[in-house]
Amino acid sequence: MKNMAIVNIGQIVTGDIDRPLVEGNTILIKEGLIQAVGSEEVLKGETVDLVIDAGGMTVTPGLIDSHVHPVLGDFTPRQRMLDFINSSLHGGVTTMISAGEAHTPGRPKDPAGVKALAILACKSFYNARPSGVKVHGGALILEPGLTEKDFAELAEAGVWLVGEIGLGGVRSPEEAAPMVEWAHKYGFKVMMHTGGTSIPGSSTVTAEQVMAIKPDVVSHLNGGPTAIPPEEAKKILEETNLAVEIVQCGNPKMAQMIAKTLKERGELRRLIQGNDAPSGTGVIPLGMLRNIAFLASMAGLTAAEAIATATGNTARVFGLNTGVIAPGKEADLVLMDAPMGSVGENALEALEAGDIPGIAMVIIDGEIKVEKSRNTPPTIRKAVVKR
Repeated sequence: MKNMAIVNIGQIVTGDIDRPLVEGNTILIKEGLIQAVGSEEVLKGETVDLVIDAGGMTVTPGLIDSHVHPVLGDFTPRQRMLDFINSSLHGGVTTMISAGEAHTPGRPKDPAGVKALAILACKSFYNARPSGVKVHGGALILEPGLTEKDFAELAEAGVWLVGEIGLGGVRSPEEAAPMVEWAHKYGFKVMMHTGGTSIPGSSTVTAEQVMAIKPDVVSHLNGGPTAIPPEEAKKILEETNLAVEIVQCGNPKMAQMIAKTLKERGELRRLIQGNDAPSGTGVIPLGMLRNIAFLASMAGLTAAEAIATATGNTARVFGLNTGVIAPGKEADLVLMDAPMGSVGENALEALEAGDIPGIAMVIIDGEIKVEKSRNTPPTIRKAVVKR
């Protein structure tokens, strides 16, 4: 694994919601981890194999899509398409978190079957990252009959996610709450569908149910795609401290209300975001960038804050060692800039104007995975790689 330095950076967006921007123009990477962030001084006495001249562009953490529905590999039968994960990589996404492999053809609905599916997907994505993207797959879909022993066995096999409650047959607080307790006992992170019915077989979920079940993440509070009434959403925002998620494949008016409410309450640390794709809405390779632009231009967040809700906030909620530009964190990074023709002079100004930035480079674990996005507009500035 090569050591790398990124120099001549215009802005460093940390992904830390409490300190979204940091002074500096240089990032040093060793063995796939960020070693130092600051001025050129951090390179004194250091030998690197690769230097990337950012040309004044903005560097952000790689985006974390908190809500995907993969199956196996880079294929989705939901939209009958290949390489949707690779397309998201070209939109700056370096990590994906499964909310359940619900679109698997003939998905099993018995305890043995859902356990087998979760273990298979978890190990498959661990062994073969599509295009290098860190897909955390194998989110258990809760079905009647699961026992505490099942959660213990799943945890031993490496499964650590519970897909959004409501996709499977377990829906009521009476059934779900004990399972969530078992899940938490064995270190799982739990998501819960919120809002109207999304696909045949799923169910409508209310604020009261969410508050009784106590998941770690209130999935797509802005609807997946149908949102609960605003007064229901406000109960969750004002009467709990749960992490709340907004998604691209949801209700934009509700997304705006949620973000503004959390901003006013000083609780942006609770906000994360995803695509909720593949879905009937489709596959949206630039969905995370669209979310960020929406929050930065329509919901009162700065662009750096909006980026933090798509990076560091999500990493903290799910316990990942990425999403923040700081020493010791995995070197998952995006070089972005204002697109040609934008009124913004850099990526942050473009986002606050509502424009999708151009992506010049995507790095995962200190390795360049994309040198020019095929999906975003071209950047004003250019990045130069010096090997």
